[in-house]
Amino acid sequence: MSRFLRPEYSTLVPYVPGEQPKGREYIKLNTNESPFPPHPDVVEAAKEAAKGLNLYNDPDSRDLTKVMADYYGVDSNCVLMTNGSDEILNFAFVAFCHAGCPALFPDITYGFYPVFADINRVPYETIPLNGDMTVNPEDYYGAGKTIFIANPNAPTGLYLEREKIEEILKRNPDNIVVVDEAYIDFGGESCVPLTKKYDNLLVTQTFSKSRSMAGARLGMGIACSKIIQDLNTVKFSLNPYNVNSMTSAAGIAAMKNGGYYAQNCKVITENREYTTQALRKLGFEVNDSLTNFVFAKHKSISGEEIYIKLREKGVLVRHFTPEKIKDYNRISIGTREQMETLIKALEEITEETK
Repeated sequence: MSRFLRPEYSTLVPYVPGEQPKGREYIKLNTNESPFPPHPDVVEAAKEAAKGLNLYNDPDSRDLTKVMADYYGVDSNCVLMTNGSDEILNFAFVAFCHAGCPALFPDITYGFYPVFADINRVPYETIPLNGDMTVNPEDYYGAGKTIFIANPNAPTGLYLEREKIEEILKRNPDNIVVVDEAYIDFGGESCVPLTKKYDNLLVTQTFSKSRSMAGARLGMGIACSKIIQDLNTVKFSLNPYNVNSMTSAAGIAAMKNGGYYAQNCKVITENREYTTQALRKLGFEVNDSLTNFVFAKHKSISGEEIYIKLREKGVLVRHFTPEKIKDYNRISIGTREQMETLIKALEEITEETK
C-alpha cells in the first residue's frame, strides 16, 4: 500500500470475490451465477437504452421503481433501487450503524458484512451459529443493535422461517433488522409483506441470481417510506446516478418476463435436489439448501483437497478458509449437464483417494 492511505485502513481486509478465470475453460460453479442467459427482451432493452448513454440516467429510477413496487404490492416510496444489493447493504451500514448502535450478524454469513462495518468504521459483533449451522432467533432478541440476517444464509444455504424473523422484529422494536434475501426466489417465503407491519424492517434483494443479471449490477431495498428516505439521503450523498440506463431498462424487461425466470428457478431447484442426493451417495454431508448452491463436506477428504482436485479437472467451486467451515465447499447449481460433470469428477476424486 502507499504512504498516502488513511492509517485506519491499513488493516482493512477487503471482500474477496469468487474467482473469474481467464484463459482455460472451466465449469464455473463458484460464484452463484445463473447458468441461464437473460431473456432476449432484456438484452434488446439494454441495447435500446444504450442509444441514450450520452444523457444522464434517471437518478430516481422511477419507471423501474414503479414496476418493482407494483410487483411486490407496496408504494413506490417504499422501494429503493441500487447498484446491486451490496450497495443497499452498505447504505444500511452507513445509515443505521454507529458507536452507540453496532452491527450484529452471525459469525458464518455473507463475507461482506464485516467489510462494510470496517470500512465505515462502525463496531460489530457476531453470534455463533448453532451446531447444525442454523440461526437461533433467540440469540437476537433484545439485541439493541442493527441486525443483519441473510435469509437463506450464505454460505450455509439454510433458511429461517418467516415467523421466526418476525419474532426477531417484535423483540427489537427500536432497532433496524436487515433481511438480505439474495436467494429467496429458490425457496422460502419473502419477508417483504412484513414491511407493511414493522417500521424497523429493511428487506434487500438482487437481480444477480434468480434473474440472470449478475453482470448488470441491480439490487433493491424495500421498507417503510421513512427508512427508504434515510437510505436515499445516503445514496444521494454518495452515488445519485447509481443505476445506469441500460441496467434499469434490463430490469424492467426482466420483470415483464417473470415466467421465464420462474421456470429457470424451478430447473435450478430440481438440479439442486439431484446434486444433493448424488453428493450424499458419494459420502458428502450436504445442508438442506434453499438457495442456488449447496454447502457440502466429505467425510474423509478435506475441503481444500476437493477444491484443488476439482479445479485440476476444470470445475471451479468456492472454498472458504475459516476454521469452522474449512472442510466445506460451496457449489453453485448449474445446468443438469454441468452438475453431472461435477458428480463424475467427484466420483473420480473419491475413488483416487481410497
